[in-house]
Amino acid sequence: MQLKPPADELAEIRAEIARLRAREGELREILLRDAAMPKIGRFHTVDLVTSRQRIFDPRLLPEAIRLDPAYTREKVTRVLRATRKGSSQPVDGADLPTPAPHARLRARLFAGQQPH
Repeated sequence: MQLKPPADELAEIRAEIARLRAREGELREILLRDAAMPKIGRFHTVDLVTSRQRIFDPRLLPEAIRLDPAYTREKVTRVLRATRKGSSQPVDGADLPTPAPHARLRARLFAGQQPH
């Protein structure tokens, strides 16, 4: 067995996860788009389950409340970012994408709350 430095192994694992997520997305689109596509395999069955739920949308709050610093707090996150030696570009799948501004606002608004 060949030992790899942890940094190289981490980058390879993240690249493989990115590849698998892309393939999952392709298969998901095929199954959702084509109603006639068989959803039964040799070992697994795919079911489409639709559910509805009410969610709190902070974008609907008045701007004075959304931007009031009394309703926000700072959250510190530590991220391991893998980059190829000699390059400043992150390795594919090396880091999570930066969330959209409204997602960051929602994350700040609900930081520390437990999901139901």
